[in-house]
Amino acid sequence: MSIIDKNIDNGKAFDWGKTSTDYAKFRDIYPQEFYDKIIKRRLCINGQSVLDVGTGTGVLPRNMYHYGAKWTGTDISKNQIQQAKILSNGMDIDYYPISTENINFPDNSFDVITACQCFWYFNHEQIKSSFFRMLKPNGRILVLYMAWLPFEDKIAGESEKLVLKYSPNWSGAGETVHPIFIPNCYKEDFELIYHEEYPLKVHFTRESWNGRMKACRGIGASLTEQEISAWEQEHIKLLDKIAPNEFNILHYGAIAELKVIKETPLS
Repeated sequence: MSIIDKNIDNGKAFDWGKTSTDYAKFRDIYPQEFYDKIIKRRLCINGQSVLDVGTGTGVLPRNMYHYGAKWTGTDISKNQIQQAKILSNGMDIDYYPISTENINFPDNSFDVITACQCFWYFNHEQIKSSFFRMLKPNGRILVLYMAWLPFEDKIAGESEKLVLKYSPNWSGAGETVHPIFIPNCYKEDFELIYHEEYPLKVHFTRESWNGRMKACRGIGASLTEQEISAWEQEHIKLLDKIAPNEFNILHYGAIAELKVIKETPLS
């Protein structure tokens, strides 16, 4: 399903379903420290019910499944959900192909709602009341993010320049370390109680880094097959020149935890 948002890529259409196969293969890259930050907040653990919105191929539910929470994942792309179900074979995870704006689970269904790499895609004025309604008293919204740092990592910077050559309107370029932005509309029903930004080194081979870049919004989700092929040929040649067979890319991780302001019903 194509998405058009004037605030993203200057309104250029993108569809994560186009790149779901590469996404499944090359974007399950969060290091253990990324998950440790969540567990240290005592979230997404045994006894909790978690809704992962914008779940993609189910990276978060799959990797955190063994911590014991009951996971539900939703995504606007049917192709992404299909990949999530394949990769989650044998796990008790419920997946639904539905946009976040149309989610309608019962009141007080979840202890935690997670949004990883997707929070900025949503219509927040529309979904905040649904999040509030679906969360239990004392529930949490956990917003998660990880990005490479092109001004501090040469390989990332050169790869990013090549993405911009083929996709000049891509607004995902030029990332620097900063807190996750939480729209003001959440302030009425939620309190930001924690945030953290921290450095991460993520290990790649030339093949896996090429795949990671190919599966970004500016390439695989928005270009034609011919354009993707041309970019990939050029990117592989670039990596042969500037990158060893294996290397780390400097990223940063970010976490923002919002606590629901809701009184516990009287028994």
